[in-house]
Amino acid sequence: MIIDHHPMKIQLFLQYLRQNSEVPTGTTSPRPSPEKEGVARINPTEHKVHMAGGRIIPFDRLLVVTGATASRPDTPGINLEGVVTLDSMEDTLHIMKLARRSSSALVIGGGITALELVEAFTALGVKTHYFLRGDRYWNSVMDETESEIVQERLKEEGVILHFSTRATEILGKKNKVEGVRTDDGKVLACQMVGIAIGIKPRKELAQISGLAVKRGIVVNDWLMTNHPDIFAAGDVAQVIDPDHPDGLLESLWSPAQLQGNAAGLNMAGINTPLCRPVAVNVTRLAGMVTTIIGQIGEAGENAKGDRDMVDIMHGDSEEWREVPDALVAETSGGSNRLRLYIGERNIIGALIMGDQSLSRPLQNIIERQINISDIRPQLLQPEAQLKDIILDRWNSLQYLRTSTKHYAAKIS
Repeated sequence: MIIDHHPMKIQLFLQYLRQNSEVPTGTTSPRPSPEKEGVARINPTEHKVHMAGGRIIPFDRLLVVTGATASRPDTPGINLEGVVTLDSMEDTLHIMKLARRSSSALVIGGGITALELVEAFTALGVKTHYFLRGDRYWNSVMDETESEIVQERLKEEGVILHFSTRATEILGKKNKVEGVRTDDGKVLACQMVGIAIGIKPRKELAQISGLAVKRGIVVNDWLMTNHPDIFAAGDVAQVIDPDHPDGLLESLWSPAQLQGNAAGLNMAGINTPLCRPVAVNVTRLAGMVTTIIGQIGEAGENAKGDRDMVDIMHGDSEEWREVPDALVAETSGGSNRLRLYIGERNIIGALIMGDQSLSRPLQNIIERQINISDIRPQLLQPEAQLKDIILDRWNSLQYLRTSTKHYAAKIS
């Protein structure tokens, strides 16, 4: 049996917002409707799911995939009409309707979703302000150069950035947003406030049912909870393994699929520990394609996390913030940017902005832990032509693979 909140991929909503200025009439969410009565609790001992309407459903093994929901701060005025988050298609359509009567909007938060909201509001023709608590964008994942590239592109699009600024109160009239008061006492007039400070796993059902929870539902490498016949996967699962004794949260499509597959096999009696993939996301930041792979966290102050987020975001992984034992090689040119974390034998992480010709090769090299010790000195040279060096290695690997297959075919 599967308990599912039917989450949809957040990027689909954002793409819809950017590309559509009109609200379609008669449109409803394409996601399936959950059980109207809902699940009240799980009885692990008796292997029964109790529905809110009184129905009881027995199970042999159970998979909980309740996903995550957008976090909301306790700022005064947070429940006014015009304060929006982005969790569902209904949220998307609601934002589009609000935009038709809004001249100004504000986004609070960080990471991918906050920036996508900024771009969506701008695309809908709404003057957009963006509050950042720190001195730059997404400091826990990006370095200063990368943040500056994103910020400059946002300014070119007409976005007004407010650094080191915090909203202390959302102001309203007749229950509708009309402005925001900042921590220095100033008032910014707006009719919409977009909140993107993170997501929280929907763990409440597991918690009241006696399952072990921390930030999410605690599972082991087999996606098993503290009850041997109950499993969890996806955004709600906090996987504990030898490399992550405190557990790791991810909100990425590929890891969720792999978790669901492993959980299903284990539920069917096929012993299948989770093979955790390298965290990868290809997204758009200020209209620029950006790929993030593996561990790219920075030591020092930035290792403490992003001040604009209280939790991870949709399309996010805590692995990106892990500080690798590696040296950094980087290169920039215009809006293109490449940053590599190079270990003794392997490339451990990479961030690629703009030109994506290295995206697939680096993902393959990092995931397969290809030995690069022979080209490591070249990569670490000042002014190294990183793109050429990586592509040469990638092409040689492709040639070797093709030659091996051709030789094997001749023998057979």
